[in-house]
Amino acid sequence: MIPKDTDKPSVLREKQPAVSPARVKTTKLLPCPVGITSYKEVSSECYYVDKTMLIKDIIDEHNKVYLFTRPRRFGKTLTMDMVRTFFEKTSEDTSVYFQDKKIWTCDEAYRSFQGIYPVIFLSFKDAHQNTCEEMYKSICFTLKEEFIRHIELLSSDKVNAYDKKYYERIVNETAELSDYQFALGKLSSMLATHYNQKVIIIIDEYDTPIQQGHLYSYYDEIVSFVRNLLSSALKDNEHLEFGILTGILRIAKESLFSGLNNLVVNTILDDKYAAYFGFTENDVEEMSSYYGMKEKLPEIKEWYDGYLFGNTEIYNPWSVINYFSNGCKPKAFWSRTSGNELIGQLIKNANKELYDSLSLLLQGADVQAIIDTDIIYPEVTGDPDTIYSFLLVAGYLRVTGYVSELHDNPICTLSLPNREIKSVFQKEILDSYGSFFTGSILRNFETALRNGDAALFTDTLQKYLLQSAGVFDTANENFYHGTVFGMLAIMSDRYYISSNRESGEGRFDVSLEPRDKSQTGYIIEFKAGKNLSETELAKAARDAIKQIHDKKYPTEMEYHGVKTIDLFGIAFSGKHVFCEHEQLCL
Repeated sequence: MIPKDTDKPSVLREKQPAVSPARVKTTKLLPCPVGITSYKEVSSECYYVDKTMLIKDIIDEHNKVYLFTRPRRFGKTLTMDMVRTFFEKTSEDTSVYFQDKKIWTCDEAYRSFQGIYPVIFLSFKDAHQNTCEEMYKSICFTLKEEFIRHIELLSSDKVNAYDKKYYERIVNETAELSDYQFALGKLSSMLATHYNQKVIIIIDEYDTPIQQGHLYSYYDEIVSFVRNLLSSALKDNEHLEFGILTGILRIAKESLFSGLNNLVVNTILDDKYAAYFGFTENDVEEMSSYYGMKEKLPEIKEWYDGYLFGNTEIYNPWSVINYFSNGCKPKAFWSRTSGNELIGQLIKNANKELYDSLSLLLQGADVQAIIDTDIIYPEVTGDPDTIYSFLLVAGYLRVTGYVSELHDNPICTLSLPNREIKSVFQKEILDSYGSFFTGSILRNFETALRNGDAALFTDTLQKYLLQSAGVFDTANENFYHGTVFGMLAIMSDRYYISSNRESGEGRFDVSLEPRDKSQTGYIIEFKAGKNLSETELAKAARDAIKQIHDKKYPTEMEYHGVKTIDLFGIAFSGKHVFCEHEQLCL
């Protein structure tokens, strides 16, 4: 009856067993959960931003199937594991992971749902195989692992012999591909029979295999497989309590959800559930206070804020966690982690209109687009509106305003959300040209431009064209635009970069107006011809300079107060180039 924390005589204290180190309370700050997606581990051993009220909303709404579409690395996998841990019936008392969380402060009716359901949980976040055969193997292996997780079915006296043989074929890898396609429906039936309880099905990053199919040309095959997999699990499944899918895109046009009338789709444009994926401003303030870094809030906001889910301002959780773990030194943590291959593909295939828009975005300007969140991967390389819609749902852009509406689709103004995404854009633009934009080429390009060194400019472009001969031989009319745009991306922090804009009495090719008007501005004019001699190339470059003067291209920059403008005339012929330079002092 004596409380355990009562002071005891030293003679009795000495006889007490040693306290386990794991239970000793210390003042040491909890670590950031970098790359950890286990709810049990994060919630008990790391700093955890409480998202458990999503559970209450799911119970209250009582919908049959949810689809949450969010950018990668915005906490979907951890949040789904939280949902699984709360609802799943196990031999472990998992309520201990929620007793200090917000959901436990709700009515007893909500706590009564804890730990009573069999749960099927799949995550395709690591499904990045390059061939259809390897992707099939990956998905089938994931399904097999989930079957093994429910090994109790094999010894169940409620599951019939036929279903047990099916189970054995899956885990022994002797099943046909068609068996795997309908595995989720069969597994849910067996679990419901064994536990006499309906089943919860969670599929995280369901569209990752489909994105890979698009990138590596096995799109139709993998869409067919995933369609059957989802249908067996979610369509008219009498054993289903509820299901949750997460991904980037809805992908409804392939009829993946054909006949699924009870699907509730929640995108980044919706207000409901907005705070459950990513960190809110309040989340970040509390986190910075916990780590004693409140003075870093402006820097965190500049780098990782700017996303808008519904009407809720959201920070990138992956990047914020890495920021604190990295000693509060900012960098583009999201780069290379989020399936960014598609943006490189977009840039490679882009026309001049898209190049110009990307250039404006890098300089902090807005673009307008009709947003359709019901898009499919093959459409991503289509018209600009579709491309911007994809970039928005994938986390590369944010909505800055609503202009109007067309056929139930909003017309929005869009911009880059933060400094991190600007860095990602720049890296992907440069990398879209492979290894040709080497450090030395980019360094020499900037040096030549800054110093007005026509010879170095000529040599640098010549070297690039010779190295990229394979690309150039099959290049379309966008090649020169892409080359210059890619090189100029490194300078977008200091210059307003314009292309094909009116100034004076004509349209210049490229203009770099300095943000600091005391610095030098640049105007670049191109001339191109076939089979030109060196003499003809040199004359064409001089003609380009003459055109800058004749058409009064410096007028706009002069009006903005720029006093020194370097003029570059660049002539191309095949893989050969010649550059002329002249400085204009106003």
